[in-house]
Amino acid sequence: MVRTTKSAPQVLSLSNNSQRMVTLIPRASWWLTLLLCAGVAGYALWVYGTMPIGVEVHPDMQAAFERNAPAVYSHIFASSIALILGPFQFSTRLRKRLPDLHRWMGRIYLLAGIFVGGLAGLYIARFAYGGLVTSVGFSALAIAWLFTGAMAYLSIRNRDVIAHRRWMIRNFSLTFAAVTLRIYLAMFFAAKVEFGVFYPLLAWLCWVPNLLVAEWLFNDRLLKRG
Repeated sequence: MVRTTKSAPQVLSLSNNSQRMVTLIPRASWWLTLLLCAGVAGYALWVYGTMPIGVEVHPDMQAAFERNAPAVYSHIFASSIALILGPFQFSTRLRKRLPDLHRWMGRIYLLAGIFVGGLAGLYIARFAYGGLVTSVGFSALAIAWLFTGAMAYLSIRNRDVIAHRRWMIRNFSLTFAAVTLRIYLAMFFAAKVEFGVFYPLLAWLCWVPNLLVAEWLFNDRLLKRG
């Protein structure tokens, strides 16, 4: 009897700890995502808002940036909007407490962020450093970004909330390519790999794994709930 009374609180304690972990992990992941997105967007806005265009890129890319400055600025500033607003589209608290704000932020995310940023990105991908492989990689990213954004919009217009969430997960995984690109960039530089060698790979590596993770992990879980 003594052992029984002692073991019951222990089981209850473990259950409470498990529940806390289930709650804290998604919350911590959301904050980490927000910080990474805000950091990349803030840095891009600071560099392109205060310095000459192309000052932070490879010298061979700078001339192309200067020739196509309007498209580059459009892509940078629109993508920054998408990075900053994107994480809030996955805030359950915001969606439940302030649904109108959620909708308006979503409209700005899709129109000012994805539509403008995607079209500008598709344009500047034509002269991406690294040749055809790089150009096709970034072009495919821009097309996928535009397509998933359009599907997310059409789904919610048709009041298909589950489909809307699935397309938004896919779309934001592509928005997050701006973050993963810089993470991989730092890793390649730290490994002392030549820029011309790894950059064509980076044009695919920055977004394809993101989309696979979004589909297999998050969307698969959402489908099982549905």
